[in-house]
Amino acid sequence: MKNILLSALLCSMAVITGCVTGGTPQKSALELQAFQRKQFDTTKSIAFASTVSVFQDLGYIIKTADIQSGLITASSPTQELLFFGSHMKNTEASAFIEEINPGKTYVRVNFVEAREDSGGYGMKTKSDHPIIDPKIYEGCFQKIQEAIFIRSHTQ
Repeated sequence: MKNILLSALLCSMAVITGCVTGGTPQKSALELQAFQRKQFDTTKSIAFASTVSVFQDLGYIIKTADIQSGLITASSPTQELLFFGSHMKNTEASAFIEEINPGKTYVRVNFVEAREDSGGYGMKTKSDHPIIDPKIYEGCFQKIQEAIFIRSHTQ
């Protein structure tokens, strides 16, 4: 009887966990860093300015940019979706730039899709979903590399 109860408990926990995560496989911190972080052969100041410039080129609005901490936060313009009620979405971006050795700098970027819904009676929901498509990060890093090249050869 105990084995049946234990089996039922384990099965129900697996079902509940599967519902909570939505069946989407989660990536470990190392898997995320593998495509969210790239090393560049440049100084922190050039990498920082290049990253800010690329975010702006991609249409992001810079919210904060602090070269001392190496942190940049930005967001895309908000899009209003036409459905019953109010539905808005945008993409939040952040970058962390860190010089590990003179002339060697890491840039880590992160993109999150944010959505806010408002329904009747003032009910609001907000959801944030990390964007984990490596191709998006590759494209961003390619643009940062190009901006670094231009800045390095015009100074």
